[in-house]
Amino acid sequence: AQRCAPAPTTPATRSADRGAAMLPELHEQFPLRAFNTFGVEARARWFCRVRSAGELAALAAEPRFAGLPRLALGGGSNLLLTRDFEGLVIKVEVPGLREIGEADGSLHVEVGAGENWHRTVERLLAMDRPGLENLALIPGDCGAAPIQNIGAYGLELAERFVSLRAWDFDTGQEVGMSAAECDFGYRDSALKHALAGRRVILSVTLALPKQWQPVAGYADVAHELRARGVSRPAPRDIFDAVVAIRRRKLPDPALIGNAGSFFKNPVVPRDEYRKLIAHHPSLVGYPLPGGRVKLAAAWLIDAAGLKGATRGRAGVYEKQALVLVNRGGATGAEILALAREVQEKVAEKFGVRLEPEPVIV
Repeated sequence: AQRCAPAPTTPATRSADRGAAMLPELHEQFPLRAFNTFGVEARARWFCRVRSAGELAALAAEPRFAGLPRLALGGGSNLLLTRDFEGLVIKVEVPGLREIGEADGSLHVEVGAGENWHRTVERLLAMDRPGLENLALIPGDCGAAPIQNIGAYGLELAERFVSLRAWDFDTGQEVGMSAAECDFGYRDSALKHALAGRRVILSVTLALPKQWQPVAGYADVAHELRARGVSRPAPRDIFDAVVAIRRRKLPDPALIGNAGSFFKNPVVPRDEYRKLIAHHPSLVGYPLPGGRVKLAAAWLIDAAGLKGATRGRAGVYEKQALVLVNRGGATGAEILALAREVQEKVAEKFGVRLEPEPVIV
């Protein structure tokens, strides 16, 4: 079988990196507009790019950064900056992709945190390594994927996750984290909360099934495949279907600033869902294990009359109510104010509180 050729530098998780690396180039009062997909203006007191654990070790030893807050930045696609960041922004650019073995019927691949997620999915598929195609076209870098526990169209990262390597600023050393230690939840993990600013991900190891089976039960995917006349989908069919769906529904950040879905789909007990459906018969919900139901946040926002709404230079996207957009020149504070209005109106109408997906700084 064809093996994934390593990138020029493999994921920088080896201790040998530490001794040779120097302090990365530092920038003061650095503009961050190009580093967040909302395209909002903000500055970092300090900014640097890192490609290895050694450079992070050098940063940890630098007296100028003692006591300052840290923000690890990947593709900036899950971030809303509402102000300047008075600390150190670390742009993670650790490269690499390599196969590291097999276990339990899966092929394990290690990916550098700085690799683009969608390009990695596409590259693995081209090398006959399927398993991530349902997560195609999700913006951002691979290091951010476990922080958010990205998911779409019937698959979550946690289902393909093996482990990660990270630099821990508190202990001054590299650490490994298992799935259990990441404490994955719905679009959530320990890295998004207790470990935020403390651990910077260097690489992620994923398990790709050797006996691949399509994940094609999600309604949008099934409909797209039928429309294409595909009854027995191959990995590329799933990939192409997901890409087509996402391109129809979601705006391109290169054309209009956004961070994808801004709100999580809320999960409620079945009894609460029954009360809601009695008053709102067209409410969209998906049964979950444990007597819970996941509600479609986009439906709630639309039903609250906010789909396509504009407040100053911020808005709710016309084609997908889950997406907040920067219509041109909006500040992070304006986008946050719109998000809070959406939360308040949905809560007022349905008694359901929407929770943001992006990290808000």
